Amino acid sequence: MKIGNVEIGGYAALAPMAGVADRAFRRICADFGASYVVTEMVSSKGISYHSEKSAQLMESDAACPSAVQIFGDEPKTMAYAAKFAMKYKPDVIDINMGCPAPKISGGGSGCALMKNPKLCGEIVRAVKRAVDIPVTVKIRKGWDGDSVNALEVAKYCEEGGADALTIHGRTRDQFYSGKADWDIIAQLKQELDIPVIGNGDITDARSAAAMYEYTGCDYIMIGRGALGNPWIFRQINAYFSRDTFIVPPSIDERLTVMYKHIKLACEYKGERIGIREARKHIGWYLKGFRGAASFRNEAGTVSSLDDVERLIYRVRFEALKQGVK
Repeated sequence: MKIGNVEIGGYAALAPMAGVADRAFRRICADFGASYVVTEMVSSKGISYHSEKSAQLMESDAACPSAVQIFGDEPKTMAYAAKFAMKYKPDVIDINMGCPAPKISGGGSGCALMKNPKLCGEIVRAVKRAVDIPVTVKIRKGWDGDSVNALEVAKYCEEGGADALTIHGRTRDQFYSGKADWDIIAQLKQELDIPVIGNGDITDARSAAAMYEYTGCDYIMIGRGALGNPWIFRQINAYFSRDTFIVPPSIDERLTVMYKHIKLACEYKGERIGIREARKHIGWYLKGFRGAASFRNEAGTVSSLDDVERLIYRVRFEALKQGVK
């Protein structure tokens, strides 16, 4: 797939999950075959107020093309934010028009923008004029079941100059419940002239193949399916390139990668913040392991890398007792 003049190889991208897809996780996923990654959403107002935290979110060293995602509801502020983001050398600027979180959509940003398709187009146009790299948009199916207007919003974005568009097949009021509507993804692919990236309910290589086949989309984006599971990208790449299935990672590999991930987070953010933010990742990495519930509870109390090492030792010991490899 090409986004403007940016070549995107491989078969799957990592979605811009707030509080999850940080610099460390993006790097880990890229190492396992994610061919395109997007930052956590960055507040355009935060950038305009010179927020250090907002600036840190844009740092990246993933070994693949990457985008900085910004959110807001004012064209001029969004344009300023996009121009500022260029300091971090992103390949693409992505505009968030799909976040369902009340603190985002309640302020008129994220998915709330879909209530005003014309404004969506104006924001894209302003951002496009501000930077000389491709601009993309991420939307949802609509605000709710009574206002499914993804195609209308997508058309305004395309007219505004968007180089590609990602659609999550759920409405805002669904959040992440129920089943993603792949028909809406297929519809946008048929109606738009720009690349369409499908998002929603991709959990393994088979579901990735199913989305490509069902929707005809140009690319796919994975969010929750990658939590504690960066191997999903390696598995998808193997399936499409060699028509083979890769066995799930051993408990030892899972723990090794988990530790590498947490250590990276600590290097980037400092140990106190890195460990605190990594606790949820530990729970995801251990998911499915018999007896994981008690270890996940313990993960909620770790406060240092030494604590993580001790936890890993106990998990490995329990795995040996159970004969789990």
